Amino acid sequence: MHICTDVHFFCQRFNSFNLKFTEFIDSEKSQLSHYLVIGNPVVQSLSPLMHNIALKHNKLGGEYLAVSLSHSEVNTAIAHFTNESFLGANITIPHKELFVDVVDELSETAKEIGVINTIIKKGNKLIGDNTDAYGFIQPLRDYEDELIGERAIIFGAGGATQAIIFALKHAGVEELVLVSRRPEMHQGSPEQGITRCNYENWPAYAEEAALIVNATPLGMTPNTDSSPVADQEVEILVGKICYDVVYNPRQTKFLTQASSTGAVTIGGLDMLIYQGAKSFNLWTGLHFPIDDIKAALYEVLPA
Repeated sequence: MHICTDVHFFCQRFNSFNLKFTEFIDSEKSQLSHYLVIGNPVVQSLSPLMHNIALKHNKLGGEYLAVSLSHSEVNTAIAHFTNESFLGANITIPHKELFVDVVDELSETAKEIGVINTIIKKGNKLIGDNTDAYGFIQPLRDYEDELIGERAIIFGAGGATQAIIFALKHAGVEELVLVSRRPEMHQGSPEQGITRCNYENWPAYAEEAALIVNATPLGMTPNTDSSPVADQEVEILVGKICYDVVYNPRQTKFLTQASSTGAVTIGGLDMLIYQGAKSFNLWTGLHFPIDDIKAALYEVLPA
């Protein structure tokens, strides 16, 4: 496969096709075999680039398209999912929780997480699954022994955080500290092994933490000068594994801060690729060309 040529081809062809859902329904694209990534907004999504390379690699028909969906268009989308041309979808913010109640069935993983990012179509049945947990844990496989029985700190309280909690619990992490701006909003019945705090008092939990995760948009393009860790707190990162789920840019401010202390750093690109690989396999049962896709993403993402 000629990566450079294909990257420019897919970027020009698929990124230019980014419509509101009702506009998509009115186009001929909706009548041809397709997979979708559905969110609002989705203009910056790299999923079409990844999955169209995978479809071409496997010589499969169909296209993977990014479509913006407003809440007023949800019923239209549900009706469309019954069409033969619809083959499956990824769901991204802000719809990951909404579509839990739309599908006919949930995987065991999706039931536990309470959030879906993948819709699989089997006959007339729509099955909701979550591949974010799988994608998140793959880059940590080399460090699993260091996480068992340990504490992890997670910045952020969105849908991605729920998948990360699931993944880390199954990896043997004993205690999770969730950092958010208003932790009191999430105080319900006590959650075993979970502590909530704010950005002012999170350092009190850091000394005993093995892993620190940024699951917020802080540091994402175009706001690349932001980080969940204040400049005066950087020394807290010494000796930690620091994982940023942000993948654009590949080297976020948080990762730069961590690198300056000698900490182990993991960027969000591998999570993006591996969750996509899992979704593609659930839809097709076929191979996702990870090395080719990583090379393509390196071409289009700033370092």
